[in-house]
Amino acid sequence: MTNAKTDPRILRTRKLIMDAFMELSGKKEFKDITVKDITTEAMINRATFYYHFEDIYDLLEKVLSEVLLVNLDCDFYQNNDLNEESLVKIFIAITNFQKSLSNRCHRGYEDTIARIIREQLEVVLYKMLLNQNKIEVDEGLRITAVILSWGIYGASVEWRRDDKGMLPEEFIKLAIPSIISGVNITKE
Repeated sequence: MTNAKTDPRILRTRKLIMDAFMELSGKKEFKDITVKDITTEAMINRATFYYHFEDIYDLLEKVLSEVLLVNLDCDFYQNNDLNEESLVKIFIAITNFQKSLSNRCHRGYEDTIARIIREQLEVVLYKMLLNQNKIEVDEGLRITAVILSWGIYGASVEWRRDDKGMLPEEFIKLAIPSIISGVNITKE
């Protein structure tokens, strides 16, 4: 018997709903999108929508998380070390994700988007740190991942705000030496 999470019909219907939502979000503000709009676009009934998602906010969160995970290419990062190349790729993925949202669902949902980005980044960074240190669990590395996720998200917000025409990779590369080597403060 096929597991409900991997049943191709369920996965296909879920994708259909998410695609319908993405299509609508390109045409309307999030606040103006209704479950009826989504069910009409996806050609499903309300019961099917509610089988997959609690409400439209749950759908928003799941869509944003999934799109971000695709941008982050989590499989690539899970088996790699945290180094300059991976930090640049992560930062570019985050800035691309934020740019793609600028015309969709962004106004009024910055907190939700910020939380999703930080949570997904934390998971990716923690796995990379564990892999790099060849251990399975470490509270210090988890806290490091939290700090890095907030920092990378904050840097992406600053990059968007600071319109000097600097590419994301140029922006993040200015900070990478300090991130990689750690901040070394000496007292005189």
